[in-house]
Amino acid sequence: MDRRLWAFLGVGLLVTLLVAGVASGFASSEPDGLEKVAIDEDFIDTAEDSAVAGSPLADYGVEGIDDERVGTGLAGIIGVTATLLLTVGLLYGVKALRRARAG
Repeated sequence: MDRRLWAFLGVGLLVTLLVAGVASGFASSEPDGLEKVAIDEDFIDTAEDSAVAGSPLADYGVEGIDDERVGTGLAGIIGVTATLLLTVGLLYGVKALRRARAG
């Protein structure tokens, strides 16, 4: 690939990591839309935890990190990294499958 494309992708990744790591720490701690409706309509008590509620990255934070902004930022960076790795893996898998079918 062209160097300009790699530079563009690198800058894009850097901006994405900065937004996930820094800007996410300034997100509102108020309930989201669905949770707000559940509170307003008084059925929040019927809500159940999700299947991943006990995971290390539950509630947009990192287990064991007490500073909420740092935990949220780190969770964002981990999420971006995991998504990138999964996407790259899938793309390489598709490419290998196409090569196998062609050859």
